Amino acid sequence: MITLASLYSGSSGNAVFVSSENTKILIDAGLSGKKIETALCSIGENIRNIQAILISHEHMDHIMGAGVLARRYGIPIYANQNTWNAMACIIRADEIKAECIRFFRTGDVFNIGDIEVHTFNTPHDAAEPVGFNFFCNGRKVTIATDMGHMNETLLSCLEGSDMILIESNHDVEMLKLGRYPWPLKRRILGDKGHLCNEVAAQVVAHLAANGTKKFLLGHLSKENNIPELAFETVKNALMERSIIVGRDVYLGVALRDRVSEVISV
Repeated sequence: MITLASLYSGSSGNAVFVSSENTKILIDAGLSGKKIETALCSIGENIRNIQAILISHEHMDHIMGAGVLARRYGIPIYANQNTWNAMACIIRADEIKAECIRFFRTGDVFNIGDIEVHTFNTPHDAAEPVGFNFFCNGRKVTIATDMGHMNETLLSCLEGSDMILIESNHDVEMLKLGRYPWPLKRRILGDKGHLCNEVAAQVVAHLAANGTKKFLLGHLSKENNIPELAFETVKNALMERSIIVGRDVYLGVALRDRVSEVISV
């Protein structure tokens, strides 16, 4: 069994808890150490039991608390070399013990406890951003956010998942009509920006039609999305394939300021 809970999800900070029977890890730590500790406590988990922090990329909303947690509790941080180089000054890497610095190469497969981790490239404007597949006891859980577009290679990394946390960042019309300056809008809409509701919906529908049963929509924009809109956009795409939320699949939304439901497969 693998369990997942989004602790926080959005441009103000991201952190995801993933566990098996014997292993507990964090994916990203984009809020203060204190907030992450409190969020873990709310689901009955202790920060001292976390065995690793995996970093998807170096943007502040994914790394803010990583250095603090590594120094305070001796939790190893895993990142690829380019990501580490880009975030080293921000997390004060020179103050982190050498044994807490762990490198992987994108595409590598490695183990943390009884969880097998696969890493894959994601299209985002960072040094070398990645998504993660987690395998344990025949189950596959995927975390894929901060993606400017979807392609066949990326889709193949998502297929076969039993559960996935996938980005549904913005509604295109809300973004275009919103108050963001045009350069920021262009960045978000670009091939290395963020995934919109409509594309997320089509990806979810495809995955559901091919066997994935549990979905969590994440990294919603505060300015350019509404949880209900993201949910309904994906729900409607599923209904077009005669897939009913609550009967055939689970669909939830990871919110920016609170812990999601704890989901297991």
